[in-house]
Amino acid sequence: MASPTQERNLIGLCDGQLDEYKFRPTFLTNKVGGRPNWLPVISPPSPRCRHCRAPLVLVVQVYCPLDASPYHRNLHLFACPGAECSSRSDCWTVLRSQCLEAEARTDSGPKQPQEVPLSATDWCDDADEWGEEADGFGAGVEEEEGGLFRVRTHLKVNIGRQLQQLHLEEAPDTVSILCSLFISVVDESDLGGEDEELRHAQQLLREYEHKEGAMMAELEGGGGASEEKYEKTRARHGDAVFSRFMKKISLCPQQILRYCRGGCPLFISEPPCNVEQMVSACGTCGASRTFELQLMPALVSLLQTRGGSGGQVEFGTILVYTCRNSCWTAGSKSALEEECLVQCDPDHDLFR
Repeated sequence: MASPTQERNLIGLCDGQLDEYKFRPTFLTNKVGGRPNWLPVISPPSPRCRHCRAPLVLVVQVYCPLDASPYHRNLHLFACPGAECSSRSDCWTVLRSQCLEAEARTDSGPKQPQEVPLSATDWCDDADEWGEEADGFGAGVEEEEGGLFRVRTHLKVNIGRQLQQLHLEEAPDTVSILCSLFISVVDESDLGGEDEELRHAQQLLREYEHKEGAMMAELEGGGGASEEKYEKTRARHGDAVFSRFMKKISLCPQQILRYCRGGCPLFISEPPCNVEQMVSACGTCGASRTFELQLMPALVSLLQTRGGSGGQVEFGTILVYTCRNSCWTAGSKSALEEECLVQCDPDHDLFR
């Protein structure tokens, strides 16, 4: 998902389930959920919720190099699956990571741990290397036949000893994983053709606007105090923001992501008047941050936890702002944190 040279919107669409047993994703893969795939030089972080301290789940991974830049570049968006957390901005974390092409090809630093099943050769090779170590690992194995089974016997004894020393509070957190889906990318300008579904969506939108307009006219006809008129004006303005949002996405209601670095975000409800002041400067170089992408409401229904357990991530739209300079120190192994703002679904409170 390369950054466009001029302001235009790239649209992310769900492109089917990503079966990691059949397709092994890399940092080049645009996807929803699953485990994060980090650039080869990056030390995998373990982000936590600032509100409840629970481990965060990966929501979206985006490969988004910038034009005329020598760097590979990724954005990883994490959220807390807790019922009371996903609607809070401080319960989301956006991490940006970069590396040079040469580093991606030749790096021998920290790699993402892989779950590789043990084979008989793993056991046997290790048996020769352990030798006369403490705790009896491999003791006398080299002089006896059937070494494979002897090694397994020693492993069973020593693993038992280690398990006796463990305490419940030392067990690692169980991190939820969302079902993984491919994201395909299209240019919004290529979505201009109308079809029956689009015409139906636009008709529903016109009916909604007409209904809301009639209701506002009826309310305003009854008069009222200045404070009530002020609240009605704010409500009507809020409806206008939502109406623009719906009209904009009516070309492609199933879009799950919008990308336009340096462009204008699409607000789902009236933004705070000081939204620019709410986005802090880059904590690394001090440059201002610019809008880069946003997650869309259609994504919410796709965020299912593997095994059907865990919480539900819910939002209206997630606005992501990144360093205008996309600053990076060559050879760095730590992802940099960027900033995001959460706008809830306007109807969110009606169903709580």
